[in-house]
Amino acid sequence: MSKRQSNREEIFTRILDAAEVEFGLKGFSGASLQHIADRAELPKPNIVYYFQSKENLYKQVLNKIVRGWNDLFDRATVDDDPAQVLDSFIRIKLKQSFEQGRSSRIFAMEVISGANHIREYLKEDLSPWFRSRTALIQAWIDSGKMRSVDPTSLIFMIWATTQHYADFEAQILALSHKGTQDDEDLKRVGDTVSSIILQGVGLSLPQTQVA
Repeated sequence: MSKRQSNREEIFTRILDAAEVEFGLKGFSGASLQHIADRAELPKPNIVYYFQSKENLYKQVLNKIVRGWNDLFDRATVDDDPAQVLDSFIRIKLKQSFEQGRSSRIFAMEVISGANHIREYLKEDLSPWFRSRTALIQAWIDSGKMRSVDPTSLIFMIWATTQHYADFEAQILALSHKGTQDDEDLKRVGDTVSSIILQGVGLSLPQTQVA
């Protein structure tokens, strides 16, 4: 990578990171390109040059957020052990919620508001992925690897349970009388959530997770 290209990548990343903070604090309507530029310590024309508009920048932030969420589940096949795959998927999603709560809340607020800026992504990208993953779960069921359940409801349950720890972080901290969620909490929650979900589909925690 040339020095010029490296500099462009660095500026692009700075803008995205600053925009994620700004959108996380103020939402799409409350955020402004000037405040994002100030946070990135760049002139506002730089933001316009790289992203053209606030709406396009917002879409780029949302795309950045969702890209890494389901990576592990992407690679799973019918030959894999569903207990291993689902346990890892649950724990990675929980870890992301603990460490990247702001990202989850931005996405949640976008969906709650009608998903106007990610409607195309939901239809063209997430929908085919979702169909392929429900088909994988059904294949595990058909091969006798797990109990028969509705695959759609199972994925929704995993999403809802794991992302709760990001989207409702303030409530969780208040009720647990803690300032932050730590690695001990992550292990405890992961063991509990994964055990309940896996038992519900006729599976057991993988041996590596059993104390």
